[in-house]
Amino acid sequence: MTEPQDDSRPEGAQGHQTRTGRTATGARKAAAKNPRSRAREFALQALYQYQVGGNDPTAIDLFTRDLSGFHKADAVHYDALLHGCIREAAEQDALMEPLLDRSMERISPIERAVLWIGIYEMRHCPDVPWRVVLNEAIELAKEFGGTDGHKYVNGILNSLAPTLRATEVEADRGRKKPAA
Repeated sequence: MTEPQDDSRPEGAQGHQTRTGRTATGARKAAAKNPRSRAREFALQALYQYQVGGNDPTAIDLFTRDLSGFHKADAVHYDALLHGCIREAAEQDALMEPLLDRSMERISPIERAVLWIGIYEMRHCPDVPWRVVLNEAIELAKEFGGTDGHKYVNGILNSLAPTLRATEVEADRGRKKPAA
């Protein structure tokens, strides 16, 4: 016997996916994520626990490694992000503070953690192009942050990029200039 079909979806939406590898909200599906993207997600969750719960980084690390799907993440990148962001939190806050339109205390813990990850990668992961760092941070903010949090993250990281990745940003912008 077959199950009755649910016809409550709008016409044309039955069985069709508009973008491969994306959910209805536009976020990447888990299967479409690479190990580094997964590492960023787990680091974001851990950094949230660190900020909100004030938990010990070692305890957070052990808890996070036990979460479902962690084995698909780049554990080395996760380690660098989690421990590096915690170690350099004050420096990273100092870099972003002049660009904020509100006090640090009023920044969402999710957006702050995403910014920490983006700043850390721009400073310490030269193998990740600055535009990839920016895009990954925006994706994290879209998936886990508030409604327009990704715009805020984009603005802050885009403003920091010329300082943190001067040569790369200049070269990238130089390629985009129209021919005279």
